[in-house]
Amino acid sequence: MSESTKTFRRVVTGHDADGKAILISDAPPTRAQLVGGPGGPTFYEIWHTLETPALIHYQPDDSDEAGLVLPPPKNATRIRIIDFPPEGEEIRGLTGADAAAKFKLISGEEASTAAAGAPHPLMHRTQTVDYGIVLEGEITLVLDRDETTIYQGDIVIQNGTNHAWANRSDKACRMAFVLIDGEFTTPS
Repeated sequence: MSESTKTFRRVVTGHDADGKAILISDAPPTRAQLVGGPGGPTFYEIWHTLETPALIHYQPDDSDEAGLVLPPPKNATRIRIIDFPPEGEEIRGLTGADAAAKFKLISGEEASTAAAGAPHPLMHRTQTVDYGIVLEGEITLVLDRDETTIYQGDIVIQNGTNHAWANRSDKACRMAFVLIDGEFTTPS
């Protein structure tokens, strides 16, 4: 995946009036957004639920949310694909204010934890459990006190920790994320 134009399909199932399983749609995702301009990631919004347990509609659609929103709705879930281009100086040189502005583009300004001395300018934290799956390429998960590079096929279980994603390779990285709304407990 040397270019971020490689497409994939979003296949959505549902039911007809007789309760029989049917295809509702089978097409590339229609909601894609480059975040933060050149050098930034492209988000593909695939689907979200509005509650858990999720209501299973006969004719599901996701038209209730038009913009790009970082976390899932309260008590709900979200799945998205993100294409991370190789990280350049336009990302590494971000100030705290620049980072906050980028998170504001995805209604996630409260998630930004950018600060002087942080291990990465795009550090952020959400009250979610996220399953991140590397589909293509490699990427470095940056935490407050650790980091690790994950590769195609690897899965990260992100438990509301402060983190950033840094693509230090020379090729794009594509990841799938399932985000589940959560609540922080008090440390014991």
